[in-house]
Amino acid sequence: MDCSSQALLAVREALTVVEELELLTLPSDLERYSRDAHDYSPVLVKRFRGCRAQLVVRPHTVAAVAAVAGACFQAKVPLTLRGSGTGNYGQCVPLDGGVVMLMAELRQLRKIDDHSGVVEVESGCLLKDLDRELAAHGRELRLMPSTWRSASIGGFIAGGSGGIGSVRWGFLRDPGHLLGLEVVTMEAEPRILHLNAADAEALNHAYGTNGIITALTLTTAPRVAWQEVCIDVDDWGDAVALAQRCQQAAVDLHLCTVLDQAIVAGLPPWSGAPQGAHRLLMLVSPDGVSTLQCLAQASGARFCCLGQEDAHRGNGLRELSWNHTTLHMRQQDPNWTYLQMLLPQPESVAMDALSARWGDDLLWHLEGVRHAGTARLAGLPLVRWRGEEALERLINACRDLGAVVFNPHVITVEEGGLGIVDGDQVAAKGRHDPSGLLNPGKLKGWIG
Repeated sequence: MDCSSQALLAVREALTVVEELELLTLPSDLERYSRDAHDYSPVLVKRFRGCRAQLVVRPHTVAAVAAVAGACFQAKVPLTLRGSGTGNYGQCVPLDGGVVMLMAELRQLRKIDDHSGVVEVESGCLLKDLDRELAAHGRELRLMPSTWRSASIGGFIAGGSGGIGSVRWGFLRDPGHLLGLEVVTMEAEPRILHLNAADAEALNHAYGTNGIITALTLTTAPRVAWQEVCIDVDDWGDAVALAQRCQQAAVDLHLCTVLDQAIVAGLPPWSGAPQGAHRLLMLVSPDGVSTLQCLAQASGARFCCLGQEDAHRGNGLRELSWNHTTLHMRQQDPNWTYLQMLLPQPESVAMDALSARWGDDLLWHLEGVRHAGTARLAGLPLVRWRGEEALERLINACRDLGAVVFNPHVITVEEGGLGIVDGDQVAAKGRHDPSGLLNPGKLKGWIG
């Protein structure tokens, strides 16, 4: 339900005099900035139909952010934050109308420690720009989404969970990635807080429901000249086993993607001609190429090193991994959607059972990850859309087999995660957003 015209008018009047702040009111802008990439999910397309901001604002300074927060609080108008809108779960879709705040103008790299590589950066900075800045210091981000060209760092922390690099570094909420946050509170007189790593954790993957992130302090890693490797394997079980051996080997991996042959056939032409085989896509340090080659040859697989990744920017293997795999398949056929899960071990038991029941309506896409310090396989299978009831049956079947499903077809933080309420997230919302105006409807522990 949209907020009242009188309340919106009060917000607009209060913000008209704020410096370094743009107000956008054109219907096309309201529509554009009320959407993200949730069209991966037919369920969410239906759920978010008609959800639209009544006002869009673009602050250029932290002071302007605070002014927006204060005006919305005074008028009791909902405020939803938006980075680049690359999320797939409706993280920045305003369920209750109100104001959408664009964070893209807060994009400065404030400082980088040349000794430790720790970086402080504003939340609207695009990952591609941050990556370029870090490269000049011989550093790189530990984790990146496949949407790294267009996603913002604040959106990734607030709405993401892992991605390229997870095979080595695990997930964003693992201790050691996020060292601190600058946050604006949603109060009559908004405060600018500087949270340490322990207090910042509650805002990680919280969809901007419990604080307005304006800057982040993050760890980085020494930059590596990653080499791109493709390995084609005729048997699916052999492909999975080979991926696991590569994860367990003494090599530095940055990506380990395993794709069903039907997915390989649907990838763009520059990815290499399909060979009627399943394919491993890997990023590995230069000294690990020969080891992967030996492992592939021992498995009877076909090995190909494509050279250094930097030579293929724009058409590289990371553009075929994680949710970009789903993107490419949906470009071929929009009836494909997907699931996300951590597969039980041994993974082949669950995958064989699901494949036997769902056949060609389920195509396997796996990503090597590190979970609780252990090498695991995450599943991002392509699922042919057969309606909500069929999708729910599949999700239940996955859970019955022991998979932990991170459902991408729901709207709340908890339901898309482990399914349980995080008391720290709810407590942080109470401290930073006592009236519950930030992205309302997305934190189940707050709405009950």
